[in-house]
Amino acid sequence: MATHAAFMPGAKVETPTFWGAVASWLTTVDHKRIGILYGSSAFIFFLIGGVEALIMRLQLARPDNNLVSAQTFNELFTMHGTTMVFLAIMPMSAAFFNYMIPLMIGARDVAFPRLNALSYWIFISGGLFLHVSFLAKAVPDGGWFGYANLTSAQFSPSHSIDFWLLGLQILGISSMLAGFNFLVTIINMRAPGMTLMRMPVFVWMSFVTQFLIVLAFPAITVALILLMFDRFFGTLFYSPAAGGDPLLWQHLFWIFGHPEVYILILPAMGIVSEVLPPFARKPLFGAPVVIYSGIMIGFFGFGVWSHHMFSVGMGPVADAAFSITTMLIAVPTGVKILNWLCTLWGGSIRFQTPLYFSLGFIAMFTMGGLSGVMHASPPVDLQQTDTYFVVAHFHYVLFGGSIFGLFSGAYYWWPKITGKMLDERLGKVHFWLMMLGFNVTFFPQHYLGLIGMPRRIYTYAGDLGWNFWNLVSTIGAFTIALSLLVFIGNVIKTARAGKVASPDPWDGRTLEWSIPSPPPVYNFARVPQVHDRDELWLQKYGDGHGGAPQPKPAPVTAAEIAAIHMPPSSFWPILLGLAMAMMISGLLISMYQVIVGGLLTLLFMYKFAMEYHRPADGPGH
Repeated sequence: MATHAAFMPGAKVETPTFWGAVASWLTTVDHKRIGILYGSSAFIFFLIGGVEALIMRLQLARPDNNLVSAQTFNELFTMHGTTMVFLAIMPMSAAFFNYMIPLMIGARDVAFPRLNALSYWIFISGGLFLHVSFLAKAVPDGGWFGYANLTSAQFSPSHSIDFWLLGLQILGISSMLAGFNFLVTIINMRAPGMTLMRMPVFVWMSFVTQFLIVLAFPAITVALILLMFDRFFGTLFYSPAAGGDPLLWQHLFWIFGHPEVYILILPAMGIVSEVLPPFARKPLFGAPVVIYSGIMIGFFGFGVWSHHMFSVGMGPVADAAFSITTMLIAVPTGVKILNWLCTLWGGSIRFQTPLYFSLGFIAMFTMGGLSGVMHASPPVDLQQTDTYFVVAHFHYVLFGGSIFGLFSGAYYWWPKITGKMLDERLGKVHFWLMMLGFNVTFFPQHYLGLIGMPRRIYTYAGDLGWNFWNLVSTIGAFTIALSLLVFIGNVIKTARAGKVASPDPWDGRTLEWSIPSPPPVYNFARVPQVHDRDELWLQKYGDGHGGAPQPKPAPVTAAEIAAIHMPPSSFWPILLGLAMAMMISGLLISMYQVIVGGLLTLLFMYKFAMEYHRPADGPGH
């Protein structure tokens, strides 16, 4: 542990060389830098997934098109779904977990900083491994859900499915490491006085999300290991001819897959719950109920998975049970929407870009939820299964929900992260273009599904009545792409000549707005004492019941800052992540590579674990 004298006010800080700056980012264990790395990487993958979507929409823009082949189309929708779920939305949420949770709970870092860095580098290894499949000309082509028996060696003899299943296992390791890290951080690292019910709602939704991650990912890990054994070692877990069962895959996948939906949406719900109060100048209406409903969503999320399987013939008892639980899970979601609307009701509302995206989230997610509740009815589900109606539904939830919520968080916390304000005019242009493009893209797909257009077809005849709305949907997709170009332009403009942000530009309510923008390495010179969920609001304006604002504390001294100890950088996380990727990719190349990669992984794991270990009687004890 090192004392950072450079943190002291007025201390002279040497400007690092280019390679020194690169090395500092590659070896960082600072939760804020790791959050920025997660966000930047996720946005790049988001753009890649978006390009895949645009190519698919161009292919479907007119009937009998031959822009891409059927095989290429299979590869595109498989990689689009896999990229958006595992490499874009989840790590975008992780960016906010990393950056904001320690700031919001009054901590100086996460519980395990080096483990945090390791989870990022394993995530990068998994993402790059999946995309190396393009260079190897073995792109995954079995859908992001990988249904058996399409994924068996008999029907997918190339390495395409191998890239997919191994890549997801790497990403699962990253998610599990991060999940345990944030659970321990939230349980153990809260500032004095921050009881569980005083935690900000975003931290609560993140807390529930981590439980979902550590409980749901083992299920898909088991499913992937069984598939790996089937493909590599000739077992027959999913082969009905040998007594296996392809429905075993569906159960294992969806018992992960439906909690995964809430892993993707709960962080956005938490962001919206933080954005609305400052812009309505009111506390969140019924905050404890919002917290309880989030917990109930996490709990019920494990009991609804088989509504994805109403068409497989489970029988009336199972259909009835999962139909009821699917209806029930709509209740806590509806409670949240009521609370958000009541927060706005009667408020002194400031219409700025973060609020626009939060309002867009509420409207679009509500529409997606309504089309989702329809699938609680098995007869309705049977008609709509594997049609474009389902494509429209889950995009209203995951794009209209998660992406709008994450952009709301990006605009809201951008001044805290960078110290500069994003351009408000460009932000509103971004919002309206994205809202327009989103609805033009996906709303017609409800109708296309209801008149019979199946999912995952790469072309169609011209006499089916699908031509016009497919063209409209494609135009909408390019409108979304234009909105993202506006956002990128906003980021570039802000980086070059953005307005400097104050520590508290939105008149915020929680602890992250009480420190400079961007925060110092140590976050808080003094660990704060918490008295309320809206602690900063209490400090500024009192409790609203006649209580006076709290007196300002004495200025922080240089000696106090000099006494702060922060974890030093480490290069073992990136080396360990690369060694694991080398070992796993060796399964597709050479057993020698597996052995070398495995030995390096063991060596680097030992070095990682023992980096700061000191014997009981050794120096530094």
